[in-house]
Amino acid sequence: MAIKRQTKHKLSRGTGIVFCALIYAILFLPIVIVVANSFNGNTEKPYLSWGGFSLRWYVHLFQNGPLLASFGNTMLLAITTTVLATALGTLGAVGLYRYKFPGRNLIDSLLYIPVVIPEIVMGISLLLVYVKVGVPRGMVGLIIAHVTFCVSFVIFNVRARLDGYDPSLEEASMDLGANRLVTFFKVTLPMLAPGIAGGALLSFTLSIDDVVVSYFVYGQDLTFPLKVMQSIKGGVVPDVNALSTLILLGTVLVVVITQSGLIDKWRERRTAAKLSQERGR
Repeated sequence: MAIKRQTKHKLSRGTGIVFCALIYAILFLPIVIVVANSFNGNTEKPYLSWGGFSLRWYVHLFQNGPLLASFGNTMLLAITTTVLATALGTLGAVGLYRYKFPGRNLIDSLLYIPVVIPEIVMGISLLLVYVKVGVPRGMVGLIIAHVTFCVSFVIFNVRARLDGYDPSLEEASMDLGANRLVTFFKVTLPMLAPGIAGGALLSFTLSIDDVVVSYFVYGQDLTFPLKVMQSIKGGVVPDVNALSTLILLGTVLVVVITQSGLIDKWRERRTAAKLSQERGR
């Protein structure tokens, strides 16, 4: 019986390993192909057969003005959207949590519309509103559209953090002499920082990756995802693979830095330096 149990355990464990390996292969194999093709020396379409290792496409990338311009538009759009959506979403979440006013439940319900509505419906709706109101299609229209569907995600993240918030901390701060503004920046914001950071990262990711909504309002300001979508008609050039690989490398570096504890160590050193300076005084 013991031998049978051990055999059954080994088989189930082996099956689990194979299943996990298959899932990871499905998830990461496309990324591996993109990275590999960025070093492909083949110069003939459709650029799929291996032509030897080469850095020609990275050199060619920095000579591709339209592609770099589209990436610059994407970063400008994502950063601006993240700043605006995070600020508006944080203030909105705090206001909805703290104050009771007529229509509060209605606003709570409407916040779910940008999350659950199909992107193509939202894109068409924004286009119709822009035409009626006279909002120009371009970077301004893109920013308004992206902020519109990103604010809800920030509000949800910050409000989740507020559910475990202790209001007595603000009362204690004001009892010690701080006004509401100082209390907000010194007590409330640090407590909400994880939720705000999560909402900001989610907004940045959604903005930099959006295609459908941007397609209806982009005007002449082409973003990187839209540029890639256009290039599919004639075959994706390896320049796109090279830029995608650089973006992937930057993402990995950010994840490594944030997860390795380097930021926490830097904060600890900075705090220790401030304490030593105050003691020296």
